[in-house]
Amino acid sequence: MSSRRVNPPFRAEHIGSLLRPPQLFEKRRQFEAGQCSVEELKSAEDSAVKAVVQMQQDAGIKSITDGELRRGFYFEGVFDKLEGMTFIPNRPLVEYKPYIPFVTALEAMGVAEFPSVYCTGKIKRVTRWYAEQFMALKSLVPPEDVKNLKVTMCPPTWFHQRHGSSLTYDLSVYKNDEEYFNDLAKAYQEEIQDLYDLGCRNIQFDDATFCFFCDERMVSGMKAVGDDYDTLLDTYVRAINAAVRGRNADMTVGVHMCRGNFTGGLHYAEGGYTRIAQKVFTELDVDCFYLEYDSDRAGDFQPLKFLPLDKIAVLGLVTTKNSKLEDIEMLKARINEAAEIISKEGIPARSKEVALDQYVNNSSGLYEPSIWGITELRPILGYVSVRSAASRRYGRDQREKLRLVVETAKQVWGGIA
Repeated sequence: MSSRRVNPPFRAEHIGSLLRPPQLFEKRRQFEAGQCSVEELKSAEDSAVKAVVQMQQDAGIKSITDGELRRGFYFEGVFDKLEGMTFIPNRPLVEYKPYIPFVTALEAMGVAEFPSVYCTGKIKRVTRWYAEQFMALKSLVPPEDVKNLKVTMCPPTWFHQRHGSSLTYDLSVYKNDEEYFNDLAKAYQEEIQDLYDLGCRNIQFDDATFCFFCDERMVSGMKAVGDDYDTLLDTYVRAINAAVRGRNADMTVGVHMCRGNFTGGLHYAEGGYTRIAQKVFTELDVDCFYLEYDSDRAGDFQPLKFLPLDKIAVLGLVTTKNSKLEDIEMLKARINEAAEIISKEGIPARSKEVALDQYVNNSSGLYEPSIWGITELRPILGYVSVRSAASRRYGRDQREKLRLVVETAKQVWGGIA
C-alpha cells in the first residue's frame, strides 16, 4: 500500500519531546544556580535545537519539533503565562485529588508538597505562549516544510485534574467549571490562531488525564470520595473541544494520551482504552490520537474499533523506556493486527485498506506509531521526561529508534513515510 500523506500526521511520527544533550543540562543547571545569563542559556538551547532538527531530518521525520528543549517540563509555557493564575511552589498534597495516579505516586514517595497553580483572577492571555519557540524552529527548515512543524502543549484540563472544581479556582472568581473552562478556551483559541498566523499547521495536546480515566485505581478512588466519573470525563471532552473550536480547517490538532513513562518501568497509570474509547474517539473534536501501545499495561487494539473514518490513530509501538530496538517484522505484524480489528469490527465497517490508511507508525515516548485506521507509527511519551537517563541515551539510541519508525512506515506503506 502506498498512500502518500501530504499533511500531518505522517506515516512516521514521534511525540515531540527529545533527549536534552548533557551540555544543555549543565547550562540549565548553571542558569538555575545563577552561574550564567539567560542569553548564555538561550545560546545553548539554540545549538541543541539546531542539532535535534538536523537529527530528525536525517532520520526522515517530517513532523519536526524542537524537542521541547527550551522547556524544563513539557507543560511549561501555558498556565505560567496566563493572567489570573498564581503559582504556588509548595502546594500541600492534601489539596490534590487523592485518586489521581501521579498524586498516589507522590504520596508513596513521602512527598507532602508539590508545585502547582491556583486561579485567583479572571483568566486572560496577555502574552504569546510559543510564538518565539515556533519562529526559531521555523527558521531552521525550508519554507515548504514549515506547515509540517509540530507545536506541543498541555491541555486546558491540566491543573483541574489535579485539584478538582473546589480547589482549581477561587469560587468568587468563577462559580463553576463551565465559566472557568470558557475563559481558558478563549485563551487557547487566541494562541492557536496566533500560531496559525505564523505558519503553524500542526498542534498536539499532551494529555495524561484520559489515560488516568482508564486506570481502575482512579475509577474506584473517585467512587470512594463521591466524584462522578462520567461527568468529569464529559467535562474534559467539552473543555478540549471548546479550546479548539473555530480553528482553521487546515490546522491539524492531535491528542497524545500519556500514562507517564520513565526509565526502569516507573509509570503513573495503567489500563487499556476500553473505558474511554467510544466517547473520546467519537466526541473529541480533534484530527488524530497519539496512543501508547508499547507495553502490556496499554491493553489490546480492540478499542480502535470505535475510531471514526475521519480520524487517525498514531500507534505508539516503539518504546523509549529502553534502548533495545524493536523487531521490524513484529512492528509490521502489530500494525496489520490493528488494521484487521478495525476492518472486521470497526464502527462503521471499512475495508482493511481503508483501515490501514488510518494508521500512522510512531514511537511511544520519543515517538509512537499511529493508525488512521492505521496511519502512523511513533515512539512513546518522549525523551524529555527521563532526566536521569538523558546523558546515557543521548544521541545514538534516539536516532536509531527514529530511523526504525521511518523504515517500518516505508515497508508498511510502500516506501511512503
